Amino acid sequence: IDADDVIDAREIASVLGLSHGNTVSLYQRRYPDMPRPVIDMGQGRCKLWLRAEIEAWSAREGFRHEHHVSLDGDPYGAAGFE
Repeated sequence: IDADDVIDAREIASVLGLSHGNTVSLYQRRYPDMPRPVIDMGQGRCKLWLRAEIEAWSAREGFRHEHHVSLDGDPYGAAGFE
C-alpha cells in the first residue's frame, strides 16, 4: 500500500464534511456499508482507510461537505439531512 493511498479518521472527516475525526467511528456503526480500515493497529491506535474506497462511498452516499455533526455528536442534529 502506498502511503498516499491511505487516510486517517481526520482526513475522512474532511472528505465527509464532518466537524471531528472522532465522529468517523460513529459513522462506522451507523453505516454498515462504510468501508472498513485496511490497517487497524488496535484499540486507541492508528486506523487507516483506502482513500479511493472512502471517496467512492462518500459519492454514493451523497456526502459532499453537506453533512456536519453537531457538538453533541448527532450527525442528524446539525445537518438536518434525511
